[in-house]
Amino acid sequence: MDWRASAFNPAEEVGRSPSERGIYRNGGKRFFEVSLILLTAPVSLPLILLLALLVALDGHNPFYVQKRIGRNGRIFRLWKLRSMVVDADARLAGHLALNPEAREQWNLTQKLKQDPRITRIGWILRKTSMDELPQLLNVLNGTMALVGPRPMMVGQRHLYVGRSYRRLRPGITGLWQISERNESEFVARVRYDDAYHRSLSLWTDLRVLAQTVLVVLRGTGY
Repeated sequence: MDWRASAFNPAEEVGRSPSERGIYRNGGKRFFEVSLILLTAPVSLPLILLLALLVALDGHNPFYVQKRIGRNGRIFRLWKLRSMVVDADARLAGHLALNPEAREQWNLTQKLKQDPRITRIGWILRKTSMDELPQLLNVLNGTMALVGPRPMMVGQRHLYVGRSYRRLRPGITGLWQISERNESEFVARVRYDDAYHRSLSLWTDLRVLAQTVLVVLRGTGY
């Protein structure tokens, strides 16, 4: 049986009253995630530095910083390994202007399956989701969580119609990332965020983290 369907079916979650109480929700989650990051730092930190060196071989900054919307609507700076060319915004605008199908796909999902901005090393980073590793720093500084909603860009604010996102720290991984992921429309994220908010627990996070490993091994990112 697929635990995602049984435990996190958004349709089944409708009507439930989410509780804001509980040790894990109010401090336990933060302690667990920071402890996990510190324990794995001897592996993750050298890996980030190695990947940054490979990205920097094109002569540009290996890290990419972008403003995202966090808990309670606060804006924070999200860190990633750069997987795109330096003039990514201009290249995206030109590509969408010349390709109606790409424009439609972007409007629905805010992602492109054939993205002209991705570098060769960036393609590998995206496939393995290793471009997300610097966000461990965001978890340490409290702007993100290991598990939570997909971090929303400032320009996507008008596309999101739910409330649960504002109550949670955005996550490096989460229900959306291990479910439909790139195949769903942007607005579908609301259902996953609502389901996670209602089901938040240590057991939930452990299952999401375990499922994340399987998703990464399948290389479904882009």
